[in-house]
Amino acid sequence: MSNLRGKCEKIKLIISDVDGVLTDGSIYKGPDGFEMKRFSVEDGAGIALARAGGLKIALLSGRYSEATEARAAELNIEDVYNGTLNKLPPYEDLKKKYNLSDDEIAYVGDGLIDLVIMEKVGVPISVQNGHALVKKVAVFTTIKNGGSGALREAIEWILKGQGCYDETIQIMRNYLLNHSNDEK
Repeated sequence: MSNLRGKCEKIKLIISDVDGVLTDGSIYKGPDGFEMKRFSVEDGAGIALARAGGLKIALLSGRYSEATEARAAELNIEDVYNGTLNKLPPYEDLKKKYNLSDDEIAYVGDGLIDLVIMEKVGVPISVQNGHALVKKVAVFTTIKNGGSGALREAIEWILKGQGCYDETIQIMRNYLLNHSNDEK
């Protein structure tokens, strides 16, 4: 357990897959090709929590989707690799951009194409409904399924492992209290 805490303490960047992690893996297509996906607001809250805790977030999707682009923009996620089956080059780009080593990165995945990255990072995480091989590589498996707040759960787990969860929650509370009139 202390070894795991040591791994979490090093994390500076969390990379998440999209389909199967931020969504339940379903894709809704209309006859005109219009595509929709269902995202959980819980994951959006988790991303805000990660930022409050000083963590960077990146999305790495094997399949291009305008819905993914829209959700990433809504969450102000700068690092989005959308439609990249070979996830290794974007992973290496992110390492270089932020001057990070493998052990400073966590990856949340669910499918076989995530394994190549999960085998490299310091903290590989699987969602509950992830592939058996993904779960085998993971050091933590969420209780929640993909698309149901699993990323938020993973972020909270990392922040607790870093020993800064309560402090980060207080930062979020203070921010919300100080900006409660911004929407009026």
